[in-house]
Amino acid sequence: MIDQVDKKDIGQDRGKVLLGIARSSIAEAMGIGSASTPHDEWLNEWGATFVTLTQGGELRGCIGTLQAHRPLAEDVRQNALAAAFRDPRFLPLAKHELEATECEVSLLSPAEAMEFRDEHDALSQLRPGIDGIVLEYGRYRSTFLPQVWEQLPQPHRFMAQLKRKAGLPDSFWAEEIRLARYTVSKWRELDLAEAGRNG
Repeated sequence: MIDQVDKKDIGQDRGKVLLGIARSSIAEAMGIGSASTPHDEWLNEWGATFVTLTQGGELRGCIGTLQAHRPLAEDVRQNALAAAFRDPRFLPLAKHELEATECEVSLLSPAEAMEFRDEHDALSQLRPGIDGIVLEYGRYRSTFLPQVWEQLPQPHRFMAQLKRKAGLPDSFWAEEIRLARYTVSKWRELDLAEAGRNG
């Protein structure tokens, strides 16, 4: 069995490595330098990540993996490239945008299925600011990272927008809806830069 990285073991220093992989992979694809991945053993353990790109605090791309299926370093690299160039909500990131673009890497815990009687029961179990949620209903599927609680702090609004993201009406509910929750460890370039200045 292939080891899966334990997010409890990933500290700030390793988060900095993951951010470096994300940014250098995007830069290499633009013809700016070459991406180099450290040969640390923990980067070969499987991990599920999301890479989020922002500009001036506004979303510029976000792509990720819900289940670990490849080495952590490769997952970050592929998700960084997808967030930069293949997020269908945005045009591909241009070279002149890179300097003003901030990277964030989120490492996901394994998702745990939730048990609930109805939507009210499901909403009562949500932990704002902690839970990332996966919603599935037939061919419809969507997820919100825990960071989305910053924009949608009320559980009912969070759930309504999650359904909308999946392509369902805000008020839709059915017994067949499945929900799963996960947590993340996350690192932002801005946070690490500020920590370095304050340190």
